[in-house]
Amino acid sequence: MALLLVFALGACSSAPKRAPAQAGGSSLAITDVAPADPFRANNVLIRALGLVGTPYRWGGNTPEGGFDCSGLVGYVFRDAASLSLPRTTGEIARFDAKSPPPNRLASGDLVLFGKGKNVFHVGIYVGEGRFVHAPSTGGTVRLDRVDGPYWRDHYTGARRVLD
Repeated sequence: MALLLVFALGACSSAPKRAPAQAGGSSLAITDVAPADPFRANNVLIRALGLVGTPYRWGGNTPEGGFDCSGLVGYVFRDAASLSLPRTTGEIARFDAKSPPPNRLASGDLVLFGKGKNVFHVGIYVGEGRFVHAPSTGGTVRLDRVDGPYWRDHYTGARRVLD
């Protein structure tokens, strides 16, 4: 398992790769860019990927109690990068952080989803068009693609909190 995780994260430190993705119904090729702090980004990714399968719970913010989307993001960044983020998705969307171009994402970026200016979901970009998130009641923390049928239509941008 650990060896598989190391291979999966190898893309984080390699040359940028392109992953086809669509945002807002239009074609968008995402280029993975190197994170400013690869060590912290890898810590975030290892922690986030290690939580895949944890049950969803509205308002949850611990592995033992389950996670909602912003609880997962807050827990991972606090635990793996010693960074405190706002508690709610709306507050995270308004957080004073860089907004990278939607087609140039780095591992550890926060990806935001919503409709118009209403952001209602957040996840952690892991590279190659994929992100970790806690999607919904009855589900578990999982890995999905930004260009998945639902997510591409609701993608609203990203925040780069690791500098």
